[in-house]
Amino acid sequence: MTNPGTSSRHLLVRAARGESIERPPVWAMRQAGRWDPEFNRLRGEYSFYEFSENVELAARASLLPRRFGVDAIILFYDITTLAVAMGLPFTLQPSQGPIPDHPVRTKADVERLESRPDPERFRHIRELLAKVRGELRGELPVIVFAGAPFTLAAYCIATGKDLLATRCFANGQPHVWTALLDKLTTATIHFLSTLIQEGADVYQLFDSWAGMLERREYLDWAQPRHEAIFAAAREVSRILFVKECPYFDLMAKSGAEIVSLGTRHDLAAVRREYPDLVFQGNVDEKLLREGTPDQVAQATRRCLIAGGGQRHIVNLSHGVDRRTPVENFEAFIQAVKG
Repeated sequence: MTNPGTSSRHLLVRAARGESIERPPVWAMRQAGRWDPEFNRLRGEYSFYEFSENVELAARASLLPRRFGVDAIILFYDITTLAVAMGLPFTLQPSQGPIPDHPVRTKADVERLESRPDPERFRHIRELLAKVRGELRGELPVIVFAGAPFTLAAYCIATGKDLLATRCFANGQPHVWTALLDKLTTATIHFLSTLIQEGADVYQLFDSWAGMLERREYLDWAQPRHEAIFAAAREVSRILFVKECPYFDLMAKSGAEIVSLGTRHDLAAVRREYPDLVFQGNVDEKLLREGTPDQVAQATRRCLIAGGGQRHIVNLSHGVDRRTPVENFEAFIQAVKG
């Protein structure tokens, strides 16, 4: 990762490095999204991919949470962006999520994908990064991200979060599945390394569906890919997010300096057990959706106490739900900053 001797003005970067901080930084997954009326006005009638590939609009969307006082900006795009650059187009289907135009089924399908796509194939992300950095003028750090190979592979074979269907494919065509994971690992390293070279401050690896795996499957399909990516793309601080992962010991050994926690994790307990890690989380995103601003503020303050004030980045257990009231998001941010 970045040389610890290199100073940073950014609170989140200093927290990520385990440096002394005056308060924990705060941001949220999906902080730019459909829960925000300003985002919906900006998106208008554009399809998801039309909107996210429009650099001007995606930059404005990425920057919207700045008005709430967040301590970092995460770029607005989708984990399937990399697969598209590799040669697998996707369409976002209502109630189904991203669906590939031609799902991977054979070894030949895998071989057609580019393991190191020309950066021109994801030029809009590079331009988005440059534009957001230019707008921020060093005010806040910029987070980029990628889907981890297991989760992205599930989308490439069109099973998504249907674990039984993913498992059936993986066990029925193990050579195709392994080849796909290998190629996605190489491409993810290439993608993240490019964005790091072009100025990203931090990256987060999302393995949204790997937390549902049996331990043996996680050790075969997820853990080695996390380790390979974190070992290769290491010039900035690295966050691992696996939704409600039961294998915290494996997450802690992934190579990420920052491990994102869910509601199943006891923040205070894991801090004691792993004093050298930095933790992200773990206010319940369901409370943000269903609670009152006062309940959100109380839960956030409890999270701050459990986090101990150091080596802690305040975030949610998952992304901000589209039904989250704006006032609840405001209460979440202000409970940290106030």
